Amino acid sequence: MRRMSGNYWSEAKKYLAGGVNSPVRAFKSVGGTPLFISRGKGSKIYDARGKEYLDYCLSWGPLILGHTHPQVMQAVKRILEKGTSFGAPTVLETELAKKICQAFPSIELVRLVNSGTEAVMSAIRLARGYTKRNKIIKFSGCYHGHSDYLLVAAGSGATTLGIPDSLGVPKNFIQETIVLPYNDIEQVTKAVKKYAKQIAAIIIEPAVGNMGVVLPKINFLHTLRKLSNDYQIVLIFDEVITGFRLAYGGAQEYFGLKADLTCLGKIIGGGFPVGAYGGKKEIMQLVAPLGGVYQAGTLSGNPVAVTAGLETLKILSQNEPYKILAEKTKYLVNGIKENATKLKIKIRINSLGSMFTLFFTDSEVYDYQSAKSSDTKKYARYFHLMLKEGIYLPPSQFEANFLSTVHHYIDIEKTIKKSYYSLKSIR
Repeated sequence: MRRMSGNYWSEAKKYLAGGVNSPVRAFKSVGGTPLFISRGKGSKIYDARGKEYLDYCLSWGPLILGHTHPQVMQAVKRILEKGTSFGAPTVLETELAKKICQAFPSIELVRLVNSGTEAVMSAIRLARGYTKRNKIIKFSGCYHGHSDYLLVAAGSGATTLGIPDSLGVPKNFIQETIVLPYNDIEQVTKAVKKYAKQIAAIIIEPAVGNMGVVLPKINFLHTLRKLSNDYQIVLIFDEVITGFRLAYGGAQEYFGLKADLTCLGKIIGGGFPVGAYGGKKEIMQLVAPLGGVYQAGTLSGNPVAVTAGLETLKILSQNEPYKILAEKTKYLVNGIKENATKLKIKIRINSLGSMFTLFFTDSEVYDYQSAKSSDTKKYARYFHLMLKEGIYLPPSQFEANFLSTVHHYIDIEKTIKKSYYSLKSIR
């Protein structure tokens, strides 16, 4: 099932590796030819041929206010007239840092960077410098960017060290990375006790968005917090997706606990490239120029990205849209579930706040292994049927859908209706 985009795709493949600048855009897991997007407005995007789509991808999460929000765009236009980059401090950077610290009580000092990958890489280096230990624990299915020691698959046993998950990653680069099943308290407890004096950090997506939406089981996150306290391990929450989306204070506000270090991105840039990491002052004071953990970036704190982020956070703090977003998401999810029940199609939908994922499985999805039980061929068919109906979903089973503040009930009703026809066609 192919969607034609003129010569855009064939031309892109001549000059871009794989035709794209990020792999999932290539539609490899769903098949067909990717769309080339020309513009966005509100809850809609428009391809290069002018066709309109209702967008549930939202640039993979940052556009919580929708595309080209007037207030954000006006602020960006004003700052563009003053300059795009200075490589020197600006007052705007301080303002954004202050808003982040006020939103997250666990963050006493913050450092702005340019991407989520950079934020995570820097946070782990900092945790290692602070603890003077080398090993880290991560969880299968949690994606923390493409740095070498995080591109790792689980080994043969739950508490063994990992194996490279990408060509070009030497085995010795990931020999200090322990990969465990998400939501498995028993395995993480065993691993911590086994390597207690060697573990610098535990890093986790507190609510996962990168194997599809997967929710933490009761007490899982609190167990990680207790283990980290007991064994002097730095607990890192990767809130690149959940920060300012689940709640203004992210997953930490939502679940009622604090991380030692937090990684942020997406929403704090309002649609521009950005990242940040921050946490306890005693840890963050090791970052250069205060301490011996080096990290730098010419475009860090870029005034355009910072301005877009500031304006976005200003709107979110004033309007507090989280309850309404969750209600709309629940309405949409329940509508799709009712369609599947009527059509006798087995699905599972995991949702949290304004995030959700539809899995074609009749089993509970609570970790990476259970997520992989989903019928990806059915998802691919569903994706293309919805695309044909003008609904743009993530082009991969293992990604999150997002709602914005400008997804109105008329959009949701349309999506539920189109979902019925699409599900019926793959029954």
